[in-house]
Amino acid sequence: MNYWLIKTEPESYSLEDLKSKGEDVWDGVRNHQARNFIEKMKPGDLVFVYHSGKQKALVGTAKVVSAPYPDPKAADGEKWLAVDIRYNGHLPNPVTLSQIKTSDQLQDLLLVRQSRLSVMSLSKQEADILVTMADA
Repeated sequence: MNYWLIKTEPESYSLEDLKSKGEDVWDGVRNHQARNFIEKMKPGDLVFVYHSGKQKALVGTAKVVSAPYPDPKAADGEKWLAVDIRYNGHLPNPVTLSQIKTSDQLQDLLLVRQSRLSVMSLSKQEADILVTMADA
């Protein structure tokens, strides 16, 4: 299993929106590095959902339920990708960006180093640390 972090503006699409739908397409990514991460996603992978904007916190998880496929919103000829995800649950406690930045163990996290990236990979160790922080 691989681990991912996806960022969303909760005013546009929140974890609650995903929860109400159960399963939805994750599309609209228009960054080459983020697209390359989507290309590596596989069914069963765990996705951490991060609310950007005012909240700036990890709030829940989802599971990848499809292989990557051409983004239905992309213009013809564009090679953007989408993937289907399923709501997995809310974290017991949101993990804020400030908590992440003050953790010595998470200084290499792409969220800290490349804050504008909307889809990023996590190591198993990083995922485990985030789960521990959410359970605290």
